[in-house]
Amino acid sequence: MSHSTDFGPDLVEVFGPSQVDGGPELVQLLTPEGERVEHPEFRYEPTDSDGKPIAEDEAIRGLYRDMVLTRRIDTESTALQRHGELGIWAQLLGQEAAQIGAGRALRPQDYVFPTYREHGVAWCRGVDPLNLLSLFRGVDHGGWDPSAHNFGLYTIVIGAQALHATGYAMGMQRDGVVGTGDEARDAAVVAHFGDGASSQGDVNEAFIFAASYNAPVVFFCQNNQWAISEPIERQSRIPLYQRALGFGFPGIRVDGNDVLATYAVTKAALQRAREGQGPTFVEAYTYRMGAHTTTDDPTRYRLDHDVERWKLRDPIARVKAYLARNGAASESFFAKVANEADELGHRLREGCKAMPDPSPMAMFDQVYAEEPPELAAQREGFAAYLETFDSSSVVEPVETQGAGR
Repeated sequence: MSHSTDFGPDLVEVFGPSQVDGGPELVQLLTPEGERVEHPEFRYEPTDSDGKPIAEDEAIRGLYRDMVLTRRIDTESTALQRHGELGIWAQLLGQEAAQIGAGRALRPQDYVFPTYREHGVAWCRGVDPLNLLSLFRGVDHGGWDPSAHNFGLYTIVIGAQALHATGYAMGMQRDGVVGTGDEARDAAVVAHFGDGASSQGDVNEAFIFAASYNAPVVFFCQNNQWAISEPIERQSRIPLYQRALGFGFPGIRVDGNDVLATYAVTKAALQRAREGQGPTFVEAYTYRMGAHTTTDDPTRYRLDHDVERWKLRDPIARVKAYLARNGAASESFFAKVANEADELGHRLREGCKAMPDPSPMAMFDQVYAEEPPELAAQREGFAAYLETFDSSSVVEPVETQGAGR
């Protein structure tokens, strides 16, 4: 049975007539047509990773490039899965602005706890996209070092990362890196999750702990309006960001297809957390234009006209329109980014196919910092089991992409 994302009369009454498209509280700085608009509380004031101001047009060109390359990672990975090179892939099509805006608002000392879909945030944190593919190809546990990027491993258990993020943020408080006034030292944490995860107990427990301990954590919810096949109106009778008030901290809804607004709101929430003012809930109101994962068929539960309506709000198209209309980027710039995307696609295709299979024993590596006796016994037992086979049939140990770094 198909479900429309249109709210019924009773839900429109609860949400307000314009809440279907974000509502009057929606923070927006760049319209779908690529026009800049003002907001009374938030402004787009780009800075580099050290907090130093940079020119607006230069920064927006960088955001455009980030989104184009992130989309190419997504579409290329989807194609690789369709050709049997990946076991599965979690798409982000249409959510590039939410991820890039949030990712570029971070400072080096901030820490990110992602779901399994934060490919754009991973890009912003310097994680090689091939390391993402190695995870979905099943040749390692997640081929990047979290400490090298301040970006945790992808979390498959829905909502679990919100508790991890809150605990890590509480640890930061005790380490004395919150509210000191030292901008190069004070840090915050971001927990990413989707609208579906907001219904999980782990997420709500994280809200309670974060509020109780005034933890420096930003809960960043990408509300793409579908928890797999369940529409948002089945999950909440009020806008998600308003739930934060019930836990005792502020919530805000931003146009998740507006990279400028997402950047500005996330930057402000992170600064608030670093200063010791506690958690913030950011709801990035966006739309999942693709499937939940490559095992999902969205045509079974949503209507084509909803997808077509949201294509008109494409986050990349609005930035390109702004740059072109204001003479902030030339055709040669757009061509250069397109060529870079093609080169990235080629590298991903070739790199994915060249990934070696791991040794069966590799599954015991990188599990604990100090191996407990139980795991050591399991390792020993499995090694003995493998020895019962013809050695020619056992894959020899190899160094997997990025493992152990």
